[in-house]
Amino acid sequence: MQLAVHSSIDRIDPQQWNVLAGEAHPFMRHEFLAALEHTRCVGAERGWQPCPITLSDAHGLAAAAAVFLKDNSFGEFVFDFAWAEAYARHGLEYYPKLTLAVPFTPATGPRLLVRAGLDRRALAAQVLEALDALARERGCSSVHALFLDDLDREVCAGSGWLLRRDCQFHWRNRGYQSFEQYLETFTAEKRKKTRRERRRVAEAGIRFRTYLGPELDPALLDRVYAFHRETFLRHGHEPYLTRAFFAEIVRTLGDALMVKVALHEGRPVAAAVFFWSAETLWGRYWGSEGAYHSLHFETCYHQGIEFCIERGIARFEPGTQGEHKVSRGFEPCLTWSAHHIVDPRFRAAIAEFLEREAGWVETYAGEVRRHVPYRKAPP
Repeated sequence: MQLAVHSSIDRIDPQQWNVLAGEAHPFMRHEFLAALEHTRCVGAERGWQPCPITLSDAHGLAAAAAVFLKDNSFGEFVFDFAWAEAYARHGLEYYPKLTLAVPFTPATGPRLLVRAGLDRRALAAQVLEALDALARERGCSSVHALFLDDLDREVCAGSGWLLRRDCQFHWRNRGYQSFEQYLETFTAEKRKKTRRERRRVAEAGIRFRTYLGPELDPALLDRVYAFHRETFLRHGHEPYLTRAFFAEIVRTLGDALMVKVALHEGRPVAAAVFFWSAETLWGRYWGSEGAYHSLHFETCYHQGIEFCIERGIARFEPGTQGEHKVSRGFEPCLTWSAHHIVDPRFRAAIAEFLEREAGWVETYAGEVRRHVPYRKAPP
């Protein structure tokens, strides 16, 4: 196997990368990662310096990982700021570090890509060895693999990486034929509340239209982006992703981008941005221009659930945080990251912390599960 560390995703053949990435996770597609670079959402100046790793054999690309050299912890959604502070208190540098992740995207998926027909576990373990060597070569304190699927989590654990868990709220499609059939699984009180939310939006004269990527013309994309940007500005900062980024993926990712636009008297007043595959819908961004009652819940959650039911999509991940999602049918779900800490002293301290944190997270998920709206606990 020939190992290479690249300075850009553009140094890697898109077709070969996408053979490894597959169709189920659009965030791992070459087009998505390239758009982040082309539009300067990532780069050394943003604290996300691309350095993807590849392993090649006689047939081409055999394994790969989207890796970034980081000098901060922003845009990761797995919070290690306290770890950086602990290093600083001891006069040590936590940054730079290496991160295997999709920038600004807390969505579970494969991080160690391996060509079909090869031994995924063995090659993924080789990639982890290469990451350890790269971290030492570049003076990194650590390597972090974020939002791992089950197999990558097992490989990381088998290589001695520390596992960390967190809790998101996901929706599962249990073969529903309609939104009303889905609501029939709720308790009477929760079913009434959801119907009232939806009725308030309809009575306000709001209607919805679904747009797939190529259907978004520049004027509508401007409007959608303005909604999204305003949400970030209300929290005191610019959005991670630029207008140019969305313009590029509209061209390159095709139908994998989906936008629900709320219309009032034919004029857009709100929008929610999603990505999707045949298996999963991911909710990512939202914004509106007015204070319409229940519009956020309808645009971001109920419309997403309807889209999943219509298309037979099994899973809906609406993003991080938000206990308000639970009463609308989303259930607590553990997400995973893995961490390779170079310094053995800090590794021991972080391992102890993660063991305590794991108990808190498990307890929290169990408590939240008691409040799902279903008449009977889902299997």
